[in-house]
Amino acid sequence: MPVGVTIVERSRVVAAAPDAVWAIVGDPHHQPRWWPGVERMEGVEGDRFTQVLRTRRGRAVRVDYAIAHAQPAELAVWRQELEGSPFARVLSAAEVRIAMSAATQGTRVTITHAQRLRGSNRTGGWMLARATRKRLDEALAGLARIT
Repeated sequence: MPVGVTIVERSRVVAAAPDAVWAIVGDPHHQPRWWPGVERMEGVEGDRFTQVLRTRRGRAVRVDYAIAHAQPAELAVWRQELEGSPFARVLSAAEVRIAMSAATQGTRVTITHAQRLRGSNRTGGWMLARATRKRLDEALAGLARIT
């Protein structure tokens, strides 16, 4: 893997059919129920949405996404819109892929988060990977809890 590129993939089987999982994953309005740190959603229109997160110090942080691909009950891809955001200083690209496939006990959900660090931040990929693993595990647990 090139320096500065962090790709983290986590999987879990959730006890629900792919269509039931898609009903949650495919609708950004549900993200506060399962995606870690999301306090509320704003600007959910067409292929765009904004997550509003709360920092440990209580400050609201907005994270804008474009839905790059949506294949019901199979795949959702969100690309973070970085231009003009505070994240643009650290990242040059970020993408979340959520794949769903039927499994004997429900649906196997695999979340892959790929991030390309910018400039001198490229050497901190191991720290980003550790935090991302934790976030994706929490997302999968949240999804399993509500399906």
